[in-house]
Amino acid sequence: MNKLSMHWNQRMGGQTFSMSRPVPTMNMAALNQQNKAAASMHSPSLSPSSKDMPIHYSFNVPFASDLAGPNTEDILYATERAVLRWTHPEDAPDNVPIYELPVHNQNVANLRQACLNLTNGQHPIEAHVKSTVPKRGKGQVTTVCLSGPPELVHRGKEQILNDTPLALRCTVVDIDGELVLDAGATALKSSVIDHLDKIARFCGVDIFLLGPKFASLAEGLNTNGEAGRDQRWRIAVYGDMESAEHAKTRVLIFIDTLLGRIADGTMLELSLHTVVCGRSRKNIKVIESATNTAIYFPPPFSQLYRYCPVGAQRRNPEEIFITGESPQSIAMAKQKIHELVSRTRLFMKDAHVAAAKIDSILLSRLDKVRKIMETNGTFIQFPPLASNHSTIRIQGVEGLHVERTVRDIMSLTGQFYSASWWIQQVETMARPSPADIRTMLSDICANSEAEVSFENLTFTITGSDEAVKMALMVISDIKFVSRSQYQIRVKIELANEHKEFVSGKKNGKINKIMGQSSVQIIFDGFNEYNFNIDVCGGNYEAMKSGLLLVEQEMPASISFHVPDQYHKRIIGIGGQHIQRIMKKHSVFVKFSNAMDRGGVGREDDDIKVDNVICRTPARNAQNLELVKSEILDMVDRADSEFTNQTVTVDRLYHRQLLARLGQLEELEKKWNCKITFPSTETASDDVIISGPEWQVPHCVDEFLGLVPDNHELVLAGTPELLTFLTSEEFNTEIITKLKSQYEVEVKCHQDKEELTEDGSPTVTLVWSFTRNNAGGVRDAFEFLNARFATVGIESVIVKGAIPRPKSDSFEESLQFFDSKLLQHAPLNTDSPTKTSFGEDVTRERSNIFDKLRKPGSMSSISSFLDRRKNSSHSPGGSLFKLGSSNPSKTSLISIESTRSFNADRNPWNDSGVNLADDDGTPWPTRQFGSNGSGSSSDHKPMHLLQSAGDVTPKHTMRGSTDSGRPSTSHSTNSGYPGAIGPPR
Repeated sequence: MNKLSMHWNQRMGGQTFSMSRPVPTMNMAALNQQNKAAASMHSPSLSPSSKDMPIHYSFNVPFASDLAGPNTEDILYATERAVLRWTHPEDAPDNVPIYELPVHNQNVANLRQACLNLTNGQHPIEAHVKSTVPKRGKGQVTTVCLSGPPELVHRGKEQILNDTPLALRCTVVDIDGELVLDAGATALKSSVIDHLDKIARFCGVDIFLLGPKFASLAEGLNTNGEAGRDQRWRIAVYGDMESAEHAKTRVLIFIDTLLGRIADGTMLELSLHTVVCGRSRKNIKVIESATNTAIYFPPPFSQLYRYCPVGAQRRNPEEIFITGESPQSIAMAKQKIHELVSRTRLFMKDAHVAAAKIDSILLSRLDKVRKIMETNGTFIQFPPLASNHSTIRIQGVEGLHVERTVRDIMSLTGQFYSASWWIQQVETMARPSPADIRTMLSDICANSEAEVSFENLTFTITGSDEAVKMALMVISDIKFVSRSQYQIRVKIELANEHKEFVSGKKNGKINKIMGQSSVQIIFDGFNEYNFNIDVCGGNYEAMKSGLLLVEQEMPASISFHVPDQYHKRIIGIGGQHIQRIMKKHSVFVKFSNAMDRGGVGREDDDIKVDNVICRTPARNAQNLELVKSEILDMVDRADSEFTNQTVTVDRLYHRQLLARLGQLEELEKKWNCKITFPSTETASDDVIISGPEWQVPHCVDEFLGLVPDNHELVLAGTPELLTFLTSEEFNTEIITKLKSQYEVEVKCHQDKEELTEDGSPTVTLVWSFTRNNAGGVRDAFEFLNARFATVGIESVIVKGAIPRPKSDSFEESLQFFDSKLLQHAPLNTDSPTKTSFGEDVTRERSNIFDKLRKPGSMSSISSFLDRRKNSSHSPGGSLFKLGSSNPSKTSLISIESTRSFNADRNPWNDSGVNLADDDGTPWPTRQFGSNGSGSSSDHKPMHLLQSAGDVTPKHTMRGSTDSGRPSTSHSTNSGYPGAIGPPR
């Protein structure tokens, strides 16, 4: 392989930007030395005044013990011992939990042995393992408790986490069954089996070859005749996060070789991968489209986690795989990458994050970090897992992108709290023994998912906000703690620009909180980006109340895009319009234009970033959607709220679409939308189309017009039918009408191997169409069937029957009436070939007039109306808003903005403001240890109860059980924004 030599400029400042030469290379050894020199002072187990004083430190090992193996009925082939590891024995009871799988039991046993070896080693340290099933947990939780000097405890934690398979996962790659079956379709190809075995051994994973996936008819997943099946086979890879990604990439490359492509590769410094790819991988997509190649990059975090299965080989983090149709195309792709690197100029910046928070990010937020890197086209160098280093380095091609990345990472750290619980006086008889301490810490970790240390009668807790609060609640129930005098401190990290927002004018808000809850609140730890809010109390209930009140004053915000030309209209003369809206809802609104984002002339991606931000205290978060609704009322329909829609296209066809990149760019300009293809190594079929709410459906419709599809309908080959299909009338008149009226082409052929149940011959009709006209196939067949009836031909469907849409509700209520007007939905029928049929046929039809295309049937209209109510593919729940000239008038809370508030928007990345404070006590009550999501969409609009002026409602408390801030817990409802806003 060729190696592109890159050298990093070593001259850089810790808090300033520096620019390297055009051809840079990075040596991370220097950064690791800086990390060692700047070891974290915030880590809970490095806080003791004496290095020799023993501590007890407890943490959870993220085994992913709720990961189930494949369905045994679907397994066609499995690599060595894979079935034994991922399935229960035959004599196991039916209700055996998932965590009892042999693979999970073996991982826990290996961990116990590693801790036993650590305890029996030459160093004075003890390691104990405990597995429990907490009441609030989804499965088994395994906790490790280390006891010994702080330095040895940290080394023990690093050794355990790096020698353990963390975050087990299953990645699935779809594959055409014809590629794995031999010529006679009687057995699997031996070459395929041998290669899967080789990949499994080389990467240290378990691989299953699974048959077509069963699905219900309601999901519309089907094949060329077998109802309820997806057409493609599946290759499931089970392993730890690094090994599974490595094996998945090699499986994708193997599939490319089966398709006749050539595989090769090149070498490039890991720190340059995301930088060279560009923002949203735009540069690499251009290279792939120009050379007709597929480029596979390694995971950007492969150097952070050193675990490798026994006998396996880790992927070289600098190795890039390239597959193409010829050696010339691969050489051209390498040359273009080299030219791209030679033109790259790097900006770099260092930042300091508490070591404990870095570990939390690496264990639970890597998906968000990856999204930040891809969106900004930057690279983030973290220290290795559990290395106790606190310096991270960010590099990119522009200082603005680097600054955005730093701010986004710093805002991510605000999702993690740290707390201390000092026990000042305790009876000698009540002091716990070391065994009691280990049991106590394990229970706290298992029930809260936080990391806890205990030293000299002091608890130190770190973790996510909800985890820390839950840990404090568990500690408060411990008898020897509750009966003693103690002091509690909770530390919250927040951006510097929000200081005045939280404190209020002349610290009015903070003084009020301290007076109401008997706590002390201190602002300290200021650095370039963040500061700490310390909430201190001598009573758990007081601290709980004070922390809740502080969280209610934390900023809650949503951000969205409004074209710059509307800003003056929305602001009004002298700001009168926006001031009225802000005062009405007690919400601060800020606009940023192109100059604020770095000047005019930037790429289109930057122009469409969120440029309007609405922010208010969390206690007033329900008014954010009302403000957004009023602002969007002043925007024309063509530039309405930006939304996303996901279109499913076979990943292998993405390459042909990228070859028409110029046509796609014209489509984007025409509808003011953006078409985003997934990364090659993800093997995803989902293409995301984003843009104004009223423009996206049109763009989707034209995009699907570029995607061909077909469906095979097999009919019993009666002599009359064969005569009609070969007649001149069919070949001239009917085929022409099907093409002109339904945009469907029909071809006929006979397959000697395809017979009916009684052995009679059949005839196959092949319907060809584009995906946006898939709905016309049903109508086209009904038209053809009507012509059959006029000439006295009865068609008997053998395979490929197209079920009509889901029946209307009134039909189900009249099931006992025998009426020819009310046709009953077929119960047992073959499903058509693709996901575009069935009850979901209108899912991909975007134009309302196309959906009601001639000759429309009542079933088509009812299906369309039903999909508008229930569709989950459109962020708004429907493609269009009903009965309104402006899309934002029909709903107080749009789904897209709810998404931006709850999940995909950064709640911290906005400028500070001090809203007028009210005189009452608007503090809502909530359960302290809840895992609320922060959504207020389930409650009635507050503007109906709100009085005039800048007053927050006092008599309508939030029914939600959380603080009102967007969720910071790592869950399926959380994610990082698709568009990251500029630094503010």
